[in-house]
Amino acid sequence: MLDLFGDEDTLALAENYRPLPGRFGAGARDRGGVLAGLDALSEEAGGTLGVVLGSGFEGAPDLIAEIAARHRLLGAGPETVAALKDPFRFAALCERLAIPHPPIAAGPVTERGAWLLKQAGGCGGSHIRVSAAGTAPPDHYLQARMPGRAFALNFLSDGRRIEPLALTEQWQAPSPLRPFRYAGALARGRDAAAPIPARIAGEIAGAAHRLARATGLTGLASADCLVDGERWWLLEINPRPGATLDVLDRRPTPLLILHIEAALGRMPSIEAAPVDATGAEICYAARTCAAVPPLDWPDHVRDRPRAGSHVARDAPFCTVTASGPDAAAVKEELRTRAEEVRALLEETENSHEFQHERAEPQRPGRAAGREPRR
Repeated sequence: MLDLFGDEDTLALAENYRPLPGRFGAGARDRGGVLAGLDALSEEAGGTLGVVLGSGFEGAPDLIAEIAARHRLLGAGPETVAALKDPFRFAALCERLAIPHPPIAAGPVTERGAWLLKQAGGCGGSHIRVSAAGTAPPDHYLQARMPGRAFALNFLSDGRRIEPLALTEQWQAPSPLRPFRYAGALARGRDAAAPIPARIAGEIAGAAHRLARATGLTGLASADCLVDGERWWLLEINPRPGATLDVLDRRPTPLLILHIEAALGRMPSIEAAPVDATGAEICYAARTCAAVPPLDWPDHVRDRPRAGSHVARDAPFCTVTASGPDAAAVKEELRTRAEEVRALLEETENSHEFQHERAEPQRPGRAAGREPRR
């Protein structure tokens, strides 16, 4: 395992781990560190089946190409990522395939508040701002602001066909500087009523299928959409495993195995969806924690920062998960568990006399500390 965080649960599960310097959401990866870390892990393991990339590579297809030259990629290749994550190529592809997609522009625009400013290759929603009138800066673009609720179709693709896994409902945790910050997602149980009309769900799946065939997309991916009554728009395709892993990995066969099989061009059989609904929500730090105290983590907490870690104000602290008979019960349990984590942190800090740093000033466009991994 090679990543930026080295969380407690990651270290407990990984046979070998190497830290990667840098900050998630910064847009550029430490190329030398990534390549050297992957080479070292492969050598220590005596060879590998391949490399599964997570978040943070969408804006660097050239780095993906360098990785692919050394190791087998289990998932989207560099050309696929470039086609899906370059905003203007993607918009043109959606137009050619008759897929509804919000208008985009480099500028100038004059309608204040009618456009969103997004970073090309960004993830997690923290990079999105309501745009003032003007032109997008380098490596950014403007997207028309559309109404609706956020959903994502999570699916497997072998490059020829897709198998839908779940339609997840998504929500946000706005902060003053990050009004579209990703918060969590929920998948309903298999017998629950669908959250959107069947026609819309079918159209979204058809769009994902056409895009997968057009780009050669393989492995686990998701199609982020806005749905407004009988209208919908595809916002983007995330061509890799993402933040909904904790929500989707509930079938007897581990989701990673399904991803690898599809990435190798062998579409696996998909077992029935679970009866219960399941959700996951990020707990953001209310203030800067100079050193995380030792915590007795509940089993339903993921992405657990190690004791002594620095977590900046408004950065993700951990992720809570919950299951229940329906969506309303899961959302209520997520809220309860998030409050319990905050109370646990407060209680442990008081007993250990841990001190918080003064809140760090933050400027738009600059993230502090840990960032969402979506």
